[in-house]
Amino acid sequence: MESKIRIVPVNAVDGAFLDRLALCVEERFLARAVVERSLALPRSSLNVTRGQLFLTTLTAKVLNAHPEHDGTLLVLTEFDLYKTSHRFIFGDADQAQSVATVSLHRLRPDFYGEEPDGNLLFQRTLKECVHELGHVFGLKHCFSARCGMYYSNSIFETDNKTSYFCETCDRRVARTRS
Repeated sequence: MESKIRIVPVNAVDGAFLDRLALCVEERFLARAVVERSLALPRSSLNVTRGQLFLTTLTAKVLNAHPEHDGTLLVLTEFDLYKTSHRFIFGDADQAQSVATVSLHRLRPDFYGEEPDGNLLFQRTLKECVHELGHVFGLKHCFSARCGMYYSNSIFETDNKTSYFCETCDRRVARTRS
């Protein structure tokens, strides 16, 4: 394994959850996944009116804390994220800076009034991490609703897709690894 994916938790994210995620990310991308120390970010970083964190603010803070260009950064946060063009986002990717970001906030079943379910949260998080890392590695959205690169407009679409790429997307990402 040549490439490295550095998982950067923002504030407190369960260690066992991160270790499990790292193993799955390694398997999906054939890259070493390393959990970095947590980046502390105060609630004062949020947009007071929206109660959300602006994606660009988070990306800038993460890149400032990790200026070395040693692998891809996968940022995980509990904060609800938004960007200029979207009221909220499950995640986003910046291919140029090699940063993928995923928010657990709207992936939690309890956000939708359901019982908390750690396994469902993990599966949703893994799917979004695979999706955003796919963008970092050059993939575009896929039209196959089961492919990890399918665009999720809602949690229902996230639940419907898998955490794997379709054959076409898998071939495309494999070319970036060779």
